[in-house]
Amino acid sequence: MTFSIVAYDASENAWGVAVASKFLAAGAVVPHVQAGVGAVATQSYAKVSFGPDGLALMKTGTSAVDTLALLLEQDAGREKRQVGIVDAHGRSAAFTGKECHSWAGHKTGEGFTCQGNILANATVLDVMAETYLSASGELADRLVAALAAGETAGGDKRGRQSAAVLVLRPNGGYGADNDHYLDLRVDDDDQPVKKLRDLVATHHLFFGTPKPEDLLKIDEALARELQKMLTTQGYWGGEINGIWDAVTQQAFWSLVGNENLEERWTLDEHPDMLDRVALEYLQRRFGHK
Repeated sequence: MTFSIVAYDASENAWGVAVASKFLAAGAVVPHVQAGVGAVATQSYAKVSFGPDGLALMKTGTSAVDTLALLLEQDAGREKRQVGIVDAHGRSAAFTGKECHSWAGHKTGEGFTCQGNILANATVLDVMAETYLSASGELADRLVAALAAGETAGGDKRGRQSAAVLVLRPNGGYGADNDHYLDLRVDDDDQPVKKLRDLVATHHLFFGTPKPEDLLKIDEALARELQKMLTTQGYWGGEINGIWDAVTQQAFWSLVGNENLEERWTLDEHPDMLDRVALEYLQRRFGHK
């Protein structure tokens, strides 16, 4: 009742799973990931324990192929199950039981595996794999791009309801003291994959770091624009004069804090520069330009 992709990106040292389904909150059931260990997608009459049990096996060094075999040999309901696994080294393995509802199947490749059941057709997995391999961006972007491509090719033939993406990498989480880099879910929506792509873009906005080529000098014209913005939002009561002094910067810092943009602008580093991504967000948010 689901289609998913499990993958490892060596350049990011990241493991992830993305899933979409005509099923409430598929992200609470299907994806299981542990940084430095691997990732598991369990679906089709999902045996949720395959997630933690599979990760526990791979943590001991068991390969994806052997982990899958060990999980299945202990499961009397294996022919109803569908599982995709990628281990710490990017080795992939997948299984589609004979009793999974058609169309059902899987497609493995180097560092990833796609699987689905009750799909519109076999093409869904083909385009997911092709898109994942050709898409740009970080792992989360490519995983969700694969979901979107699979949905366009027919996806779950019953329709849409939920989607999720989970990516872990060592010390990649908020505050750098955990591994949960990205964990986003759309539990019940008529366009869950589209909404998930929007959430990933929003995650990049709030938790991404500015690129040097995106830094803009806060000149007089930009300072005036920001002062007008601060005035309309109640942060600034001074003259709109285009002077980017310490008082203006402090007012802007208050706005930045309320909008959770601290990763993109601070008083301590390049206060006379502003990230283009942050500026465009503020312009959209407050209707300027």
